[in-house]
Order: sequence, then C-alpha cells, then structure tokens
Amino acid sequence: MPARTEPVIHAEHLRKRYGSTVAVADVSLTVHRGEIVGVLGRNGAGKTTTVELLAGLRDRDGGTVSVLGLDPERDGAALRERVGLQLQESALPARITVREAVEEYACFYDHPADPEELLRDLDLLDKAGTRYADLSGGQKQRLSIALALVGDPEIAVLDELTTGLDPQARRDTWEVVERVRRRGVTVLLVTHFMEEAERLCDRVLLIDAGRVVAEGTPAEVAARVGAEQTLQLRPSAPVDPAVLTALPSVTAAQPGADGSLEVRGSGTVVQDVMVALAAAGVRADDVRLHRSTLEDAFVRLTGAGTGAPDPRTTTPVEA
Repeated sequence: MPARTEPVIHAEHLRKRYGSTVAVADVSLTVHRGEIVGVLGRNGAGKTTTVELLAGLRDRDGGTVSVLGLDPERDGAALRERVGLQLQESALPARITVREAVEEYACFYDHPADPEELLRDLDLLDKAGTRYADLSGGQKQRLSIALALVGDPEIAVLDELTTGLDPQARRDTWEVVERVRRRGVTVLLVTHFMEEAERLCDRVLLIDAGRVVAEGTPAEVAARVGAEQTLQLRPSAPVDPAVLTALPSVTAAQPGADGSLEVRGSGTVVQDVMVALAAAGVRADDVRLHRSTLEDAFVRLTGAGTGAPDPRTTTPVEA
C-alpha cells in the first residue's frame, strides 16, 4: 500500500435523492494519491451514484466534495481534464476501430496521453485496426480503460469493470488495473466482486442502503465479522473432542458422521491442534482451513449474497 499523502478526493456526508428514493443517505470518504480504493455494495446500494457525485455527473443534495482541490459541481470542466471515467454499460459504435476510438477521445483533451503508447500499455496495439463489434469482452474492457486514461488523468474512476467477463478475462483486466496504478494514477474502483477488491484494493468502503457500513483494508473489513478460523480434517484415528476443546485457542470441536473433524478457534489454533493430535499419535489428513474473508463481511454486514458459489476462501494446510 502506498505511503499516505495528501487526499485527492475528500467527501463528507454526501446525500442524493430521486423523488422519494434515497440513493445516497450519508457517505463520507477520503482517497489518497496513489491508492486503489474500492467502493463495494450490492446492486442498488448507492455506490454508482456516489462516484457520479464525486465526478460531477450528478448534483448532490447535501454534503461537501473536494476532488484535486476542486468542487465537481462548480469546476466540472477543469476536473474533466484530470479525472478519467470508465462508466458502467458504456458502449461505442460497432464499426469504429480501436485506434479511431482512442484518437477521437484524445481530441477532447488539451494534453492527452500518446494513443500509441496507451494501446501498447493495455495490450491493444495488435487490435488497433479491429472494429469495436469484433472485440472480445475483455478487449472491450481494456479499450474502455484506455478511453478513461487517454486524457492522462490523475484519477481514474472504474465502475463495475469486470461484470460479464469470464474468469480469465477478469484476471487479465486486474493486471491492467495494476499497471494503471504503476503509471501513477489514483484509482477509485466500483465493484461487487469481493475477490476483485481483495486482489486490487488498498482500502475499501462497503456501502449499504446509501450509507458506509464498513471501511478499511480488505483484511480489516473482513475482521469485522470475527477472527475465528475453522479447521476441517480427517483424523487417522478417533479423537476425543474434549482433548481439543481443552486447548485455549479452540472454541469448539465437532466430529462428523463420515469420520471427519471440524475445529473452530482463533490465534494459534492450527498449530495447537496439530501438536495435540501428534501427541495423541493421530495423523491429520485432508486438512482445510477456512478464514473470514471480505465476502463474509459483505454478506454479514449487508445481509445480501453476491452470486459467488462459495462465500469463504478454502486454503489447503500442510499437516
């Protein structure tokens, strides 16, 4: 995580209402130069409206915003030269080529990035003459990032960047975002993919019903739902659960009908259980460790699923 510098985005108590619907009830956030900060939330939580308020695309009903020292509502024209936007569900004419799109967007800026260099950096140079309609989903997303960066911005706002991409295209796009940060660009990333946030973000804000319900590093937010670990194993011989629950780091030990054993605890629970089993002459096979993840926090704090098949990360453990 980069060293903290001056904030490039600072907002306090943002509010936005559409008729009787409150899209943003109370959101405050700070983004420092060089960070990748994730804005997380389920569909309809208010995350896209929040970044639109920050970018000056919508007028706020309340609160204060400073982006690069400017007010997005008052200084929108000046900010457009310094903030690049990749918006959800953006599209281009089917017949326009990659190079034509980048060069056309470059004309909107006084000091654009070099289109050829940008295409090379985003692995699009070999697709420069390809029409938009003929690009794959991942290539279209890389082009959308190129268009967000063609103005050589200090901040890039990327909204639901990898929605609809297959797993490989999603990972390729993550590598592109990491390259964007290496170019010196601060990134505000809107996503509902927890794995994406854990991979890319220095800090995250979890928004629910238009309010920030958690903030911190991905690990800090995950810890909000507890630091307990669950150890699953298959002992080579029956084990009395009382032997394990007597350990200070163990909170519960439950044998399964299939001969497996599930142990819950915290701190040094893995080492303590392994030592206790070895002392009893028992070998632990097929050991799996479950830790609290950002997705656990998301589900617990918002009461919503994310569509992922397994809300926990399973890590093999050496016995």
